[in-house]
Amino acid sequence: MPPADLPDTVGALRRSGYRPRTVKAEVRDNLLAMLREGRDPFPGVVGFEHTVRPQLERALLAGHDLVLLGERGQGKTRLLRTLVGLLDEWSPQLAGSEIHEEPLAPVTTWGLRQVAERGEDAPVTWRHRSERYGEKLATPDTSVGDLIGDVDPVKVAEGRSLGDPETVHYGLVPRTNRGIFAVNELPDLAERIQVSLLNVLEERDVQVRGYALRLPLDLLLVASANPEDYTNRGRIITPLKDRFGAEVRTHYPLRLADEVLLLRQEADLVAVVPDHLLEVVARFTRAVRESTSVDPRSGVSARFGVAGAESLAAGALRRAAITGEAQAVARVCDLPAVVPTLLGKLEFDVSEEGREQEILAHLLRRALAETFRARLGGVDLSALVDLFDEGATVETGDLVTADRLLASLGPVEGLGRITTALEGVSGESAAIVAACAETALEGLYLTRRIGKDEVPGGGRAVYGAA
Repeated sequence: MPPADLPDTVGALRRSGYRPRTVKAEVRDNLLAMLREGRDPFPGVVGFEHTVRPQLERALLAGHDLVLLGERGQGKTRLLRTLVGLLDEWSPQLAGSEIHEEPLAPVTTWGLRQVAERGEDAPVTWRHRSERYGEKLATPDTSVGDLIGDVDPVKVAEGRSLGDPETVHYGLVPRTNRGIFAVNELPDLAERIQVSLLNVLEERDVQVRGYALRLPLDLLLVASANPEDYTNRGRIITPLKDRFGAEVRTHYPLRLADEVLLLRQEADLVAVVPDHLLEVVARFTRAVRESTSVDPRSGVSARFGVAGAESLAAGALRRAAITGEAQAVARVCDLPAVVPTLLGKLEFDVSEEGREQEILAHLLRRALAETFRARLGGVDLSALVDLFDEGATVETGDLVTADRLLASLGPVEGLGRITTALEGVSGESAAIVAACAETALEGLYLTRRIGKDEVPGGGRAVYGAA
């Protein structure tokens, strides 16, 4: 609910010193205030600080409508939705207006009549900024009526003539007047429908069928597009591209740290996933993006890594439920089961047909080996290697509990250093220590310092001497 002390009539609003601003001016003023105060204008958006964000800020400060262009899963929609935070918290509107008209400058026949009849007593209501954002996913069945408007048969049936502007049922764009309207996947919008947006971007008005109607709109129009759609399956028509003031390219996280932060922020983890295993998933995602076996035109969405992290946590939760383990903590043994669940998120090169799972399994092992070298490359693991050289074996698997793993490993010098190197702390719970110990064992196997035998039946393996 808006604060009770806000003006509730046109006269009170005028006397309060209120001065109308366009949406773009409002966005510019609020963005400048945030930049001066050092606040983040786009909360929750990771990895764009020095690339996308400066371009986006310049476009908004210039008052440009804009297109975000990038592969799937790069956070384009998330970024567009943060723009609503640049609007004033509360905005006045003429009470009852379908298109949220500015009280001091109404534009519809209805709004003009309200002010003419009631004058300074015309009622004013206040709208929160969260209500000033409209969004439409562009689909082939989207019509001009959906976006712009059409004749309302109910209003005609009430006795108005077809030429009466008040018989118009306004579409999504006019109903977002004095706000931000976003079109997701703009190239998927039929070309003849894209034409309906031309006047919105240039003349800032709408045309509805054969009506002698000029409805000046005040809004910021933003859109997202995929480069593949942009060039092949669909396209943004040339006149519409010309009317957008800015085109901003997005990208996947450039730094590994941003990839890990994104996973931690977006994944809904039902069990504890140690940081070093999230790093494995992040490295795995980046390796898949760089693989020549995967079609680069389709991209590898951030949702790929998020789904992988969530599946990893689910494996730990399953083990805890079956074995009665007190704490569900993900381990290396949970990683292989992630691969089959992610196959459907990728488009492989035609020449790799039939080898998809093998390719992902190889890339996952490579990601694990890279994490092992990065985190444990400087740690002395000779005590672990000597243990296996003396004939010890350690069984692990997706149903082997942490206590059982540590019991078979026995007291090993340097286990605390391994835990500290991987998780940054020592003296953690047995489940965390077991997860770190298993990562060390798998890393030693992948670097061929110890051996490993898969137990028939799946889900179990035995580490031993090389």
